[in-house]
Amino acid sequence: MGVDRRQAMVSVLALAAAAPARAAFGLDELMATLAERRSGEAHFAEERFVSGLDQTLRYTGTLSFSAPDRLERQTLTPRRESFLVDGNQLTLQRGERVRHLTLDSVPELAAMVTALRGTLSGDGSALRRYFKASVDGRAARWTLTLVPLDTRLLGVVRQVRIDGMQADVRVVELQLADGDRSVTTIEPAPPKARSATP
Repeated sequence: MGVDRRQAMVSVLALAAAAPARAAFGLDELMATLAERRSGEAHFAEERFVSGLDQTLRYTGTLSFSAPDRLERQTLTPRRESFLVDGNQLTLQRGERVRHLTLDSVPELAAMVTALRGTLSGDGSALRRYFKASVDGRAARWTLTLVPLDTRLLGVVRQVRIDGMQADVRVVELQLADGDRSVTTIEPAPPKARSATP
């Protein structure tokens, strides 16, 4: 997988935390809660642990989601980058370089985006189409674990773990098949700072 596609995969997974959710004991209950919110914004701090690198890579920025199909990640440090999915279109920008892709051209990424948009929209059928999904914990603290069903996707992503507390998603951990991983800590934007998107 190329650097841009790998970066896109890691970035889109972090977007799952842009929308808060109430704690639930089952997937259906969690999806019903997520379906109540039509948009969300958050600040993130991500650490990437990459084999062969002595130092942990660190990124900060903002995340946003607007139902039904717009996801955006703006990385502010260590350098400005943007990742935007709108419908079937993916736009990556780093400095003056802009790259446009269709999700159809990258099946593994399309599966991840579809599953994440399904999560943020409260569409459990999207999760079940691409992942074995399980929810553990109790109302005060819960974990959603996603394990890819497709062998091609499983060759890239071992699992995605999303931890939440009450109404908020707090941590998204991505474990890649090659042993690398990323941990994104989320701080939902206060209600008054959130966009008034209908």
